[in-house]
Amino acid sequence: MRRLRDSRGMQHSTPPIRVFLADDSALSRSRVAAMLLNQGMEIAGQADTPELAISDILAIRPDVVVLDVQFERGTGMQVLQAVLKAAPGIPFIVLSNHAEPAYRTRYLAAGAARFLDKHAEFYDLAGQVKAVARLAQAQHPDQPVFSSQLKEPSCH
Repeated sequence: MRRLRDSRGMQHSTPPIRVFLADDSALSRSRVAAMLLNQGMEIAGQADTPELAISDILAIRPDVVVLDVQFERGTGMQVLQAVLKAAPGIPFIVLSNHAEPAYRTRYLAAGAARFLDKHAEFYDLAGQVKAVARLAQAQHPDQPVFSSQLKEPSCH
């Protein structure tokens, strides 16, 4: 947990950003998880099929979802559309090897917050997750997103 000071000098704890990883590649999920954990984020869940991703994302309600385009038995578009229909406040970052303009355009038009190329933009992911989580909090302040959970320090 990070410690922040407000304008009065009071310390507040900010819970880590909770990220869900939806990708059928265990190696890709492992690399992404390691990078995000290293940046102080929490991996709230992982899925390797669209069906599992949809049910777990809706149950967990993470701060951000990192989503691949292609699954062995389906597509990321299935996940994006189903989750956004049920929970429009959950932001998605698509991270894929399929970074052709047609994919990028289609996913962004369907509601993804960002679309990143796994090869060219992999190391931009952590910064984009932070930016998207802050934006989601600003747009949906009533939802339990990481930065809305500031707490007064306890006195012992």
